[in-house]
Amino acid sequence: MATRTKIVGGNWKCNAGNGTTMSDVKALVEGLNGIATPACQTYLCPPSIYLSTVQASAAPHFDVAAQNCWKLTKGAYTGEVSPEMLVDMGVNWTLIGHSERRDIFGETDELLGAKIAHCMEAGMNVVACIGEHKEDREAGTTMDVVIPQLDAIIANTSDWDRMVIAYEPVWAIGTGLVATPEQAQQTHAEIRSYLAKAVSPAVADAVRIQYGGSANKDNAADLLAGQDIDGFLVGGASLKADAFAPILAACSQ
Repeated sequence: MATRTKIVGGNWKCNAGNGTTMSDVKALVEGLNGIATPACQTYLCPPSIYLSTVQASAAPHFDVAAQNCWKLTKGAYTGEVSPEMLVDMGVNWTLIGHSERRDIFGETDELLGAKIAHCMEAGMNVVACIGEHKEDREAGTTMDVVIPQLDAIIANTSDWDRMVIAYEPVWAIGTGLVATPEQAQQTHAEIRSYLAKAVSPAVADAVRIQYGGSANKDNAADLLAGQDIDGFLVGGASLKADAFAPILAACSQ
């Protein structure tokens, strides 16, 4: 089995730390910089307006990632940012397809696949998000939902060394609900098994799959006991250094 370096992402969403100002951003970064350097890879996803500030002020061991980007280089696409623009400012990571982009903004697998393909062309690293809703989980159709999402990723990934998959059960994002370690490991294992069949066993063995459903200091270690769970995509707990630190510590063991 490949040795997969654990990876943790902090997705700030539409938040500036605990507030809405630049001073809140600077306070959060200062707190994060005070955390002992983790042995896992870590990336931070601030709102795009703060990317330059975080890039300039975060400790070197933090990669900085966009929360989203567009599928083309430039043009009449008001409100969008292209991969080339991000790379030019030193941002080499981006999330693609977070459930909020899918559910609130209506982004389809086709669009997300085009974004992934263009990010790959631009040399970016991509964290591609997949996951099911509560009714899918209860109906036992999780993989029926996840496989088409995976297929869009597979069809558009030209360099698997630059791809991370984030499995985020939508029913466990910001709800306080968390998949049990057994549920999370089972789904991660099924994702890896599908990748082995659809791409190759070598890719499936090497690609990192993060868990993205309300990870916190109390459940991180138990979730990481699953052999197919390679870290976390963290939401609310990444907005406070004292909440983020224990998750990084768990992934550094």
